[in-house]
Amino acid sequence: RAMELPPSHFPAARAAAVAMGYLRYLRGGPGRGLELRELRRARRQDIDDVGHKYYLELELEDVLDKDRTVNCTAEVLYHLGSKTSAPDVQVTVQGELRSTEEADEEFYNWIRSLEKELVAENIPDSHGNVPPELEPIHLLAWVASGYVIWQNSTGNTKFHLAQVKHVKQVKRSDEDLQFDYVLLLHEMVSQELLPWQVTLLWHPQRGARVSQ
Repeated sequence: RAMELPPSHFPAARAAAVAMGYLRYLRGGPGRGLELRELRRARRQDIDDVGHKYYLELELEDVLDKDRTVNCTAEVLYHLGSKTSAPDVQVTVQGELRSTEEADEEFYNWIRSLEKELVAENIPDSHGNVPPELEPIHLLAWVASGYVIWQNSTGNTKFHLAQVKHVKQVKRSDEDLQFDYVLLLHEMVSQELLPWQVTLLWHPQRGARVSQ
């Protein structure tokens, strides 16, 4: 039986961060930045010999479309004693996220048209600013960090993307765009700031995938 938790309960917030990471990896892109507006409800179930499962009800917003929110339910299962396997996550978004087709195409064509591969660092800068033309690159970093957060979270961690230290576009022979990121992730429990190297492939029709 699942036990109700106050949404302010820290383990519930940690599970919500995992769900958000997974969701950003799955549904984020250069034209969509999903943020947690509110954790509405949380329940926890301890499953013998398996692990702890959280049932969450989330309210999300898109940073590029602040007026509209969508609800989402998520289940996050942390495996017992496992430091190696990622939590199992299932998310269901209720309602439609804003279409990003146009923005995606525009970004894709812009990157493809560059004479030289795009290189940038320190996004946001020390004042918290992101240049408008780098906003899509920043949002793709959310996607990349979402994967890292989902894959590396345990019941005792809470990761947050602090900054894109460095990003470099790599030309490819296929249709995908490739970005090699160095991401700084802040782990809120230990207060460590850790650099992660992530290679992200993205295509408007196929979405994003982390290749390493």
